[in-house]
Amino acid sequence: MASHGHSAMVSPRIREKRRRRQAEILHAALRAFREKGYYATTLDDIAERLDIRKTALYHYFPDKEAILYQCHRESLAEVDRFVKDARQQFTTADEQLRYIIQEHVRVMTETLEGSPLAFEVTALSDERQQEIIRARDRYERGLRKIIEHGIRDGEFRSVNSKIAVFAILGAINWIARWYQPEGPIRTAELGCGFADQLVGGLRCRPQP
Repeated sequence: MASHGHSAMVSPRIREKRRRRQAEILHAALRAFREKGYYATTLDDIAERLDIRKTALYHYFPDKEAILYQCHRESLAEVDRFVKDARQQFTTADEQLRYIIQEHVRVMTETLEGSPLAFEVTALSDERQQEIIRARDRYERGLRKIIEHGIRDGEFRSVNSKIAVFAILGAINWIARWYQPEGPIRTAELGCGFADQLVGGLRCRPQP
């Protein structure tokens, strides 16, 4: 009984320490993926950034693919969260879409540190690919519903919602091809700029 009580007492601390270490590994991996590309990055590259031995990584992830997979899962969890926040905090399609675009840009530049994960899904196993693709499809459907709602309410022009979503996601995902975290453009400025352009292009023009 005493042993069980001791385990329960230290367990939260150990879990938190493990969570922090996993986060450090993911951040180091994302920087390496951005600079060298996923396929050229090795576990040694990731370990070197953390000043640890490669074998220490195996306590947290069995291989490089598992790290990539976890990066995808965490970023998609953020996407689910901010889509729900948009629906709860804003009433108009214009406001919801603008918020989502700004948050998606933040995920690309801060959470993913500009790493091109959107282009690396094929590196995952078939089962993992399907999971990520299903989550992306769910996100795309959510964006289409917002745009279609905006069209019905007269906020947006009558457009093909599927094409509109592809244009939005294509523009945001392409950030990974040119964004530099150490560069002069900050996340907030970039998010507002993308929202202005992408949502502005959907708005109904005022009648003369």
